[in-house]
Amino acid sequence: MTVDVQATRDVVDIITGGWRAQALYTAVKLALPDHIEAGRDTDAELAKATGANEHGIHRLMRLLVAMGVFEGSDSTGYRRTRVSAALLEGPQSLGEMCLLYGEEFYSAWGHAHHAISTQSSGFEEAYGQPFYQYLGQDAAAARRFGLTMNAASMFFHQVPEVFDFSGKHVVDVGGGGGHLLATILGAAPDARGTLLDQEHMLPKAREHLSATVGPDRAELVGGDMFQGVPEGGDVYILCRVLAGHDDEAVVRVFEHVRGAMADSSSRLLVLDRFVEDENSTVLPALWDLHLLVTTGGEHRTIERITRLLDRAGLEIAGTAELPMETTALIVAPRTA
Repeated sequence: MTVDVQATRDVVDIITGGWRAQALYTAVKLALPDHIEAGRDTDAELAKATGANEHGIHRLMRLLVAMGVFEGSDSTGYRRTRVSAALLEGPQSLGEMCLLYGEEFYSAWGHAHHAISTQSSGFEEAYGQPFYQYLGQDAAAARRFGLTMNAASMFFHQVPEVFDFSGKHVVDVGGGGGHLLATILGAAPDARGTLLDQEHMLPKAREHLSATVGPDRAELVGGDMFQGVPEGGDVYILCRVLAGHDDEAVVRVFEHVRGAMADSSSRLLVLDRFVEDENSTVLPALWDLHLLVTTGGEHRTIERITRLLDRAGLEIAGTAELPMETTALIVAPRTA
C-alpha cells in the first residue's frame, strides 16, 4: 500500500493545531511580544523578565520563530513580526483574545466530544456553569471577553459605509463596550445613540463613549434585550448577540425591536456571521462549532434568520458584506 505523504502531513498539521495555539497563548501569558518590543531580545533577558526557565524560553521561541510569530534568534536577537505586533498591549491588541482562547475556551474544547454528542455546552461541562453566568462571577474573565469582542471588531469602521446613520437615533442592543456605537456616532456627527446592555457592562461603555464622542451623544440603559428594548429608535443594531440563544429567544428580541421602532421607516441592522450548508468556508463553520462548545449556541443560515424575522413582522430589505466573513442584514418592518 502506497503511503499518502501529503495526507499524513495534513492530518499532523490539523491535530497539532492545538499545540501551536497553546504556544502562542504562552507567549502572550509571558508578555513576550511586549518584552521583545522593549528590547529584551535574547533567551536570557526574556527568562529574567518573565521568571521562566531560560531553556524553556529558548525552545518556545524556536517554535514561535518557525510559526512566524517572531523573527531572529537568540544569537542575533529576536524581532517582532506583523503577527506579534498584533499582540502588543493596547486597545486593538489580540492578546486578551489569546488568553481567553488559551484558558477558558481551550478547556471548553477539551469537552468537544460531549458538546457534539449531546448538543450542549462543553464549557458548562468543564466549569459547571453556563459561560455567561461564569462571566458574571469572574471579573477578569469578563474583562478578557469584553476586550476580545472589541479586538475582533475590525469590521466596525465599514458599518457606516453600508448604511446612512445621518440624523438618526441609533439604538445598539447588547452594545457591550460601546465601540460600534462610538464608530457610528463618529461617522455621523448629527446622530445620537442609546446603548442597551447588562448593568456590569455600562461603566466601560460610558468611559469609551465619553472619551471618543463625548458624554452627551449617547444614553446608556441597563437592561435585558429579552425583556425589552428602548423605544423610539430610527435604527436598531444587533451585532453578534443572537448566536448564543435559541430561536424562540431570538424571535422575542425581534418582536421587542419591531414594537419599539419609531415608525415604518425605522430599520434593524443584524451584523453577524451566517453559515452555509453547501460549500461552506472554514471560518463560519468553525465559529459555529465554537459556539456549541462554549455556549450551546449556533450560527444560523440567512434562510433561517429570515423565517425568524418574518415571525416578528420584519423582512430583509438588503444585505452588505463586511470583513471577516460578516454580513449586514438591513431589516425593515413588514408592510403587508
